[in-house]
Amino acid sequence: MSDMRFPEVPSGPPRPSGLYQPSVFSLPKGSERYVVEGSGAVLILVEQGDRITVSNDEGGQVCEIIAADNKGVIDADIVGAVANSDAAGLKALLSGADNSLRGLSMGVQARGIDLSRVGAVRFFDWATPAKTEQIFTAQRDGVVIIAAPGGIMDFNKQDTATPLTVMIKRAVIKQVARFELPDPLADPVLDLRVKSASAEAYFVKAGDYIQIQDVDGRQCTDFQCFSARKLDQGIEHALDVTTTRTLQGHAYPMPGLHGKYYDQDMLPLVEVVQDTCGRHDAFALACAAKYYDDIGYPGHANCSDNFNGALADHGVNARAGWMAINFFFNTAIDEHGVMYADEPWSRPGDYVLLRALTDLVCASSACPDDTSAANGWNPTDIHVRTYSGEETFQRAVATRATPESEPKMTKETGFHDRLSQHTRNFVEYKGYWLANCYAESGPIEEYWACREKCVVLDLSALRKWEITGPDSEALCQYIFTRNIKKLAVGQVVYTAMCYPHGGMIDDGTLFRLGKDNFRWIGGDDYGGEWIREKADELGLKVLVRGSTDMQHNVAVQGPESRDLLKKIIWTLPHNPTLEELGWFRFAPARIGGEHGIPVVVSRTGYTGELGYEVFCHPKHASEVFDAIWQAGQAHGIRPMGLEALDMVRIEAGLIFAGYDFSDQTDPFEAGIGFTVPLKSKEDDFIGREALIRRKTTPARKLVGIDIDSAVDVAHGDCIHIGRAQIGEVTSSMRSPLLGKNIALARVDVAHADLGTDVEIGKLDGHQKRLPAKIVPFAHYDPQKTRPRS
Repeated sequence: MSDMRFPEVPSGPPRPSGLYQPSVFSLPKGSERYVVEGSGAVLILVEQGDRITVSNDEGGQVCEIIAADNKGVIDADIVGAVANSDAAGLKALLSGADNSLRGLSMGVQARGIDLSRVGAVRFFDWATPAKTEQIFTAQRDGVVIIAAPGGIMDFNKQDTATPLTVMIKRAVIKQVARFELPDPLADPVLDLRVKSASAEAYFVKAGDYIQIQDVDGRQCTDFQCFSARKLDQGIEHALDVTTTRTLQGHAYPMPGLHGKYYDQDMLPLVEVVQDTCGRHDAFALACAAKYYDDIGYPGHANCSDNFNGALADHGVNARAGWMAINFFFNTAIDEHGVMYADEPWSRPGDYVLLRALTDLVCASSACPDDTSAANGWNPTDIHVRTYSGEETFQRAVATRATPESEPKMTKETGFHDRLSQHTRNFVEYKGYWLANCYAESGPIEEYWACREKCVVLDLSALRKWEITGPDSEALCQYIFTRNIKKLAVGQVVYTAMCYPHGGMIDDGTLFRLGKDNFRWIGGDDYGGEWIREKADELGLKVLVRGSTDMQHNVAVQGPESRDLLKKIIWTLPHNPTLEELGWFRFAPARIGGEHGIPVVVSRTGYTGELGYEVFCHPKHASEVFDAIWQAGQAHGIRPMGLEALDMVRIEAGLIFAGYDFSDQTDPFEAGIGFTVPLKSKEDDFIGREALIRRKTTPARKLVGIDIDSAVDVAHGDCIHIGRAQIGEVTSSMRSPLLGKNIALARVDVAHADLGTDVEIGKLDGHQKRLPAKIVPFAHYDPQKTRPRS
C-alpha cells in the first residue's frame, strides 16, 4: 500500500484573514493623525495629559507651535514649553491669500486668539534629519496651532517647505463613535446626521452646497433629489442616472466640465464640486426589499423603503426600487459584462460636495446592507451638511501619493489665472487643473504653432524634489539608471528610475545645482517617496524634500522660442546667456534684468522642438506669463493644451507614463534603453542585475506604426499577425504633418523588424482590422536635430 500523505491541518482556533490596509482603519482608540502641509497649519483641541508628537517627515522643515487656553490666551506652558519666537512664519501664512487656511483663520477668530500678542515655540531647522520627532504633553486644556512655515523658495538654496505629521495620543478616550466628524467646510446651514439603516429628506435652496460625508469610512449612501418647483406642480421627476450618463459621457459625473446630474427632462439638478473618494455607482438601484428577499433575508431594512418613508411628507409616491446615485458604492463591470461590487474606497471623513442648480428636495440614506462587502460588512452613519451659496469652493478631487498619504485636493497652478482667460476646458491631472485645449484656436492650430512658431503650456503638475546633502550624489547614482557622476553643475540629464525587477517607477530629468545639490523632476509623487525610502534604508546623509508647489513651470516651445525668450531672460555674467544655453542645460535667471523676478530656465521640453522651460514661484507666475505672452506676440505665440501636447510628443516618440511604460516595462521595452549605460556605468544601481538579464533576453520592443486607415486607433488596441496577438498600441494620433494615423506600439521581438505588416484589431479584435506596418521610431525628427539646433 502506498504511503499516503495528507495536508497538515492547522490546529487551534481559526486565525483572522491576512489584511493590509491604510493605518487610518487600525489606529488605536484615542490616537489621531494630522498632516500639516508645507506652508500650512492646523488647529487641534487638546486636553490635559494629551501627548503631541510632531514628526519632520522630509527633514529640514521648521515648526512653530502656538498654544492657547479656552479663553484664547496664548501660553506656551500649555504644552509644557517656553516661547522662543514671535511666530513670524504663521503670521505670514495667515496674512497671505491662500484659501486653504480659511478654516484655520475661522478657528482662530472664533476662539478670540490674538496673534499680535503671540509667543510661539519654534523648533527644527534646515538641517533637521527626516523623521526627527519632538514630543509635548498638554499641561491643561486648550488648543494648539501647529505650523510648517515657508516663503518663496530660493532656487539655489533649495529651501522648500515640506509636511509635518502630528500624532495625538489622548489621555482620556471619550469618543463613542469610531471616528470624529471632521470640521465643516464653512458655517453650515443644515447639519444632519443620517443614522445607520435610515434615510432623511431635506430642502436645499438653489445655489447652496450639499456635503455628503462618510463618517467612519467604507459606507455607501444613496442620494436622490427632485426639482422643488416640479414637485409643487405634482411632477415627480427624480435625478435620472441614465440621462446623466448619456449627456455627460461618463459612468458618473466628477468635478470639472462633466460634473452635472440631470432629471429625465434633461434639467440639471446638481453639480459635483468636490470629491475626495472618486469611486461611486450610477448603474444599480438603491437596495430594495426584493434584493434581500431573493438572497434569503426577508424583511431586511433597505434604502428604497427608507426613501419612501422620508419622501412621503413631500408628496412623493412610493417606489419598489429607487434609481439613485450611490455615493461611495464600489461597483465595476468586468470584461464579460458582469457587474460586481466590493468594499468602498471611501475613508473616514471622505465626502462629495454638490451644488444645487435649482431649488431641491433631497434624500440621503445610510445603506443598511450588512450581507455583503458593500459597506465593509459594517453599516455606519452618513452626515449631511449644507452651506450657503455665498460661500466659495473650488472644484477639486482628492489624490494620494500612497495609501498612507493624506488626501490632497486639486489645485490651480500659478498660471491658471492667466490661462483661464483663454479657455474653460481644464482637466484634472495629478492634482492640478491643466488646460486641455483653448477655445480660440483648438488643438490642431496649437499643434501647428508648436511646429512652426512657438507655444506656451503649463507643466506645473510635474513633481519636483530637492535632493541635498553630502551623500546626495551617491544616492542619485544608486537610484537612477544614468551615470550621475558625469553630470556637471548646470547640466540636466534625462533618466529612468527602476524597481529591483527592472520595471520602471518613473522617467524624468535630474538637474545638478551643485556638488551636493540635485533637483529631480518627474511625473509622479511616488518617485520622491521612493527616493526618500531608499535614502532612509541606506542611512545616507541626505534630505529629499518635495518642492512642487514652490516652483511652477511653463514650457516655451517651438522654432521661435529662443528668439522670444532672449528678449526677456537675464542671467548673471558667469552663467550662460539664453542664447548660449545648451541642450539639457539650465541657468538661474531673472525676467527683464538684474532686479527682475527670479526664475530658472532650462533648455528642455516634451515636444520634439527647440524649447525651454521656465520655473518660478507660484506668486510670480502671472508676471512671468505676462512677460512671455507680451514678448511672444511678435512670434505668433499660442497657448497649448494637453491635447496638442499629446500629438507632438507621440510624433517625436516621447513616452508617457501609464501608456508607453509601467512598472511592468523596463527602459529597453519603453524605447529609452539609452538611459541605461550598463557598460560605462560600473557602479551598482537599483535594477541593474535585472536589466542586464532583460537586455540579454528581450521579450518586447517599442516600435513605430504607420496605419493605412483613417479609423481612429486607441491605447490598448491589439496588434495581430493572423489570429495571434503580438502586441498592443501604447499611444496613437492622426498626424497633421505626416497626413496619416501613426502610433507607438509594444510588440513581440519576433515581429519587431522594420517593414513587418501587422493588423490592428478593433471591436473584438477580429471583426474589424486595420492594415499597418512597423516603421522606425520616432516618426518625427528621430535624430532630435530640432531641439538640438
